Amino acid sequence: MKLRRAILAYVVAVMGAGGALYLAGRPGIAAVVWSLAVLPVAAMLSRDAARALWGGSLGVDVIALLAIGGAAVLGEYFTAALIALMVAGGNALEELAEARARREMTALLARTPRTAHRRRDGVVAEVPVADIAIGDELLVKPGETVPVDGTLLADAVVDESALTGEPLPVAFAAGEPVRSGGVNAGGPALLRATAAAGASTLAAIVRLVHAAEGERPPMIRLADRWAMLFLPFTLAVAGLAWALGGTAERALAVLVVATPCPLILAAPVALVCGISRAARHGIMVKGGGALERLARVRTALFDKTGTLTSGTPALTGVEPLPGFSAEEVLRLAASLDQVSHHVVAQAIAAAAREAGLALTLPEAVEEIPGGGLAGRVEGRPVLVGGASLLAARGLAPPSGGAVARLAAAASACAWVAIDGRVAGALLLADRIRPEAPRALRSLRTAGVNRIVMATGDRAETAEAVGTALGLDAVHAGLTPQGKIEMVRRERAHGPLLMIGDGVNDAPALAAADVGMAMGARGAAAAAEAADVVLMVDRLDRVGIAVASARRARAIALQSVAAGMGLCMIAMGVAAFGYIPPVFGALLQEAIDVAVILNALRVLAGDAPPAPLPEAARVRGVFDDHVRLRALAARMRHTADRLRAEDGAALPAEDAAALHGIGADLRRMVLPHQAAEERDTYPELARRLGGRDPLGTMTRMHEDIVEHATRFTALVQGIVADTVSAGELREAKRLLYVLDAALALHLAAEEELLKQVEG
Repeated sequence: MKLRRAILAYVVAVMGAGGALYLAGRPGIAAVVWSLAVLPVAAMLSRDAARALWGGSLGVDVIALLAIGGAAVLGEYFTAALIALMVAGGNALEELAEARARREMTALLARTPRTAHRRRDGVVAEVPVADIAIGDELLVKPGETVPVDGTLLADAVVDESALTGEPLPVAFAAGEPVRSGGVNAGGPALLRATAAAGASTLAAIVRLVHAAEGERPPMIRLADRWAMLFLPFTLAVAGLAWALGGTAERALAVLVVATPCPLILAAPVALVCGISRAARHGIMVKGGGALERLARVRTALFDKTGTLTSGTPALTGVEPLPGFSAEEVLRLAASLDQVSHHVVAQAIAAAAREAGLALTLPEAVEEIPGGGLAGRVEGRPVLVGGASLLAARGLAPPSGGAVARLAAAASACAWVAIDGRVAGALLLADRIRPEAPRALRSLRTAGVNRIVMATGDRAETAEAVGTALGLDAVHAGLTPQGKIEMVRRERAHGPLLMIGDGVNDAPALAAADVGMAMGARGAAAAAEAADVVLMVDRLDRVGIAVASARRARAIALQSVAAGMGLCMIAMGVAAFGYIPPVFGALLQEAIDVAVILNALRVLAGDAPPAPLPEAARVRGVFDDHVRLRALAARMRHTADRLRAEDGAALPAEDAAALHGIGADLRRMVLPHQAAEERDTYPELARRLGGRDPLGTMTRMHEDIVEHATRFTALVQGIVADTVSAGELREAKRLLYVLDAALALHLAAEEELLKQVEG
């Protein structure tokens, strides 16, 4: 049991014993016992008051100490014990809140390796990282963290997203330097140490975290700020009461009713309730001080990768070179990539499955150091990897032309070679989180007036995300130290909230007024350095956290103001001798109960909304959306493949694809929208309120139905040998329109459902 809770238990037990003695007719012994109950509280208050005076301030504890001392001097031992009970209760409550919040969040810098594999004389042995010396040869197994900075002895693929914010693994060639803290994303890697553990990149980041924690502005307790004004006022009233009444009992009564338990209790209770309320939404706040700081933020600084974006790449386009089709390039590349655990390979394979492409099992697969795969698919040699990998195999991708320009403009690109020829490029991007726009809107609604991005990613990629989200500023290419500098600069616009998820964000999280970590899948270093951790992988919880903190702080201030107002009224009555000290203590208890009940209002309101009823078939809607997105991908790939040329025959597979899409539009899209209009939208409209909250969504349904009907009517008459160029152009146009309309509609519908269901 912690100290302050132990003191509370002691006071309660000793007061109970004193009460039993008093009721047994032993008032003298009871008074002695009550005086014993006071001792640990008086000692604790004396210590805290001395610390406050040493720091050049007066804490709220001084009034309570004077009241306890005055009651003891005048023989009012029960009164002194009551005051001690109130003080001990408030302190124990505050300690409990801090301990509970910390216990939920305790985490080590899990990315910091403790051991490494050192190779000497052909023998690999596991040694403590601290024993590594410059020049040692190290083996880093797949999935392990690079323990120290070094130079590669062979090609390797390293995921440095935790260090740089770049979401895609990076291919390094033999002889290139690598930094500690990255994760080996390829096969076994060999490197030669160029720095000891204490001088490596990851160790420097850990030191930055601890150094930055010291830069956080000190937080004065809410109670102490009020006490700076209330203490001299109380002493003046008590002195005046003694002077005018001629008795010390009046002064004591004033001190007793002035004992600032509304300060000691109301603020901690409100803040604890705020922490509890935030926890309902999966937001863990590390104590009342963090909640108070969060309530005052005016600027939000976001990391990009894994925070504003998903942190995992997604295929955004397939660009074939002459002699190959987009479907062929994607299908063969995905067939090869499906056997790899590489994050890019998984994204390519998932995109092909979503497009409805049939993948075949590859043969003779070779995972190439440097980030790529080689193998045979359906008897054809296939190679997938970066431009440097293909160039090393004598298959340099084109340096000019449309495909080269599209590849250069993409966030990332994987080139594909088939049959010994460069066949095309697979374009990838780290997509913006679907809930990010709503999260930023909720932040602005909560009073945050400046939202900025700070990322280690490329400027072009960061600017695109910043423009899409309407950010006030974008800072790219930052190191961990650079992010700390950005925190210092942006703090000029007001108290600053930093949101991130990687090891590279930890120093900035520690340096900010409030650090918030995406802890559901982020690095433990970020969670350890942060004041607030989001335990669910939802960015919209940021706005909820700020709003909850502001509500808690507002009610805390309200409770304190009301409690202190009642105390001042009671002080006036006590100064004229109408309230004896013991009744003053009981009156103070009544005031305490009132302000605590008011503080408990923080728990009310804004609970997570109840799910829509089963009749709304929300689960079915989301399941349908998965199938509709796969259909949209098929429409897009089919439209890319169509060639609308006069006199050219339509390949039989293209005609079959068009007929299949028409059948699926009738089978999937039209019934899905009819079911939504019948079951989902009425329940959703009731929850949203207003005159016609879903009018726009219904209009989008109408447009999709119109274009789907036109497309199905068109393709019914299409036969491979008789189709005209005009028919194909119209089919191609309708496919692109339906793809875009479906994508927008599904995104808007999911946003509404998530908004309603929390």
